[in-house]
Amino acid sequence: MPVLNRINEFHDELVAWRRDLHAHPELAYEERRTAAFVAGKLRAFGVDEVHEGIGGTGVVGVVRAGGSGRSIALRADMDALPISEETGLPWASKTPGRMHACGHDGHTTMLLGAARYLAETRRFDGTVYLIFQPAEEGLAGAKAMLEDGLLDRFPFERVFGLHNWPWTEPGRFGVHGGAVMAASDEFRIRIEGRGCHAAMPHLGRDPILAGSALVQALQSLVARETDPLEALVVSVTCFNAGDAYNVIPRTAELVGTVRCFRPDLRERAEERLRVVARNVAAAFGVEADIAYRRGYPATVNDPELAAVCAEVAAEIVGEEGILRDPPPSMGAEDFAFMLEQRPGAYLWLGQGGAEEGRLLHSPFYDFNDEVLPHGVSYWARLVERLLPAGG
Repeated sequence: MPVLNRINEFHDELVAWRRDLHAHPELAYEERRTAAFVAGKLRAFGVDEVHEGIGGTGVVGVVRAGGSGRSIALRADMDALPISEETGLPWASKTPGRMHACGHDGHTTMLLGAARYLAETRRFDGTVYLIFQPAEEGLAGAKAMLEDGLLDRFPFERVFGLHNWPWTEPGRFGVHGGAVMAASDEFRIRIEGRGCHAAMPHLGRDPILAGSALVQALQSLVARETDPLEALVVSVTCFNAGDAYNVIPRTAELVGTVRCFRPDLRERAEERLRVVARNVAAAFGVEADIAYRRGYPATVNDPELAAVCAEVAAEIVGEEGILRDPPPSMGAEDFAFMLEQRPGAYLWLGQGGAEEGRLLHSPFYDFNDEVLPHGVSYWARLVERLLPAGG
């Protein structure tokens, strides 16, 4: 079964919704207009319940059919990024310094399209929870919704997510049987030395020299302490020290990220980072104060449910349209918090554009409206497969 005919019939409306959302981007936990837009559409579609203000600005719609007690949840993210758009498109952001540069406008639109179809047809047996989540971009909106009682109020048994992917051809689905996205942690290392005149370095303890050595030493965690067949990234992304050409400063600060897939590797990376930082500092006669913050866990699919998702997607785009077990991404995704609570799967929907520079988090990015019906059809067929009417 290809893209569902009923969904193709309102493709133009999907495009209009998506472009409206794109023109009015809102940052994490500020998605008030977006949430109101979503809630208004859900009510207009005739879903059974609409709940607002969950986890801050989150919205949950509930659609029921039949009498079974089975339930699943479908999730889309709503927030934008602090980026100034440079696409020049007619529907470009109207808010300076704000942009839907990761396709959350498209994700929201596809789930709204699924809500419309499911509320109209109700060719399933059970309860579907439609989760419109705030604050995916770094501020853990999924976790906030869970802490606000998401599972208590909406007791779904399985949960599913979908993200556009510019590196894959339009309309193809990427399906992983395990890890999809990496865990993401951050560190901040403050090096305390002794400031002095730059012409008399022997009188001080240079935190810049120590920090430079530390930047290189941290790569030993990847290059010499981790199995080459395992994935670990340690990146120092910010190095701040000093403000004059003739002064060796007293302090320097390094900031960076650690990313991997396995929980045991995550534990060991933090432990070894602390040891390396302290010992390098000691070698240079300075001190290191280390702050390490755990971010999003790894996004890991349930293999059996991922296989079902692949079968459903293949009904829409054909088996040749399924990319099975592509290399996972070292990017992070807070949908992982939901997968820690319930089994489910997170798929990639190809939209192309990478070759032209329309990458995620780029000022030139725009969601490909041609794949909207593919995403909506996938959601609709997934519900009908997992909650079969009369089954």
